[in-house]
Amino acid sequence: MKLLFASLITILVTHGAHSQNFKAELRKLNGQIEAAYKSRKLTANEYAKLKEERNAIELTIDKALADDILTPDEKNRIHSKIVRSRKRLSKYKTNREIY
Repeated sequence: MKLLFASLITILVTHGAHSQNFKAELRKLNGQIEAAYKSRKLTANEYAKLKEERNAIELTIDKALADDILTPDEKNRIHSKIVRSRKRLSKYKTNREIY
């Protein structure tokens, strides 16, 4: 009985450790957006677009976590939105336009 209980705890702990933490990734991305805006690498328009995109990602995460089960499709969709936002941020930071 103790072995069964110990193995169950081990499985739950390792499952939690390997799952993706999308909220933490989103907080990190938000920090990068704020830092880029404060250092004047982003315009107000680009900043607004990135904040709107961040809100859409947060809404998608909340919808996916509503039933406490993340399907692989939901994980892929959230991950692709975060990656797309990171790419857009790096593009905005390095564009050579003068405003």
